[in-house]
Amino acid sequence: MAIFGKKDKVALDLQAISTLISEGCIIDGGIKAPAYARIDGQITGDVTVDEGLILGEKGLVTGNIITKEIVVYGTINGDIQTGSLEIKASGKITGEIKTQTLLVETGGVYNGRLTMEPVKNG
Repeated sequence: MAIFGKKDKVALDLQAISTLISEGCIIDGGIKAPAYARIDGQITGDVTVDEGLILGEKGLVTGNIITKEIVVYGTINGDIQTGSLEIKASGKITGEIKTQTLLVETGGVYNGRLTMEPVKNG
């Protein structure tokens, strides 16, 4: 049991990735993916991932993102709707964010409008 009684949860970085857009891939158009995805390439279009998304350091998304949780090492130019957002030191986001939780490491960059909703119990 965790110290504060919450369920133990596997970190997004340790989840099995079901979809991988590798470095050098360029996609013009939207993407929908089940489970967990990692993007190291470039996407111009909206991204919807059912569970979680990792945007690698070389990753670039120009479009809106909807997912349950996201870790950003790369660059996003667009709006984000998520339950949990983590911006790493190399991460850069320009756009509107709607989230329940937000963590920004020193060096992470965010420009835009932020709306945070409380976590609903039950």
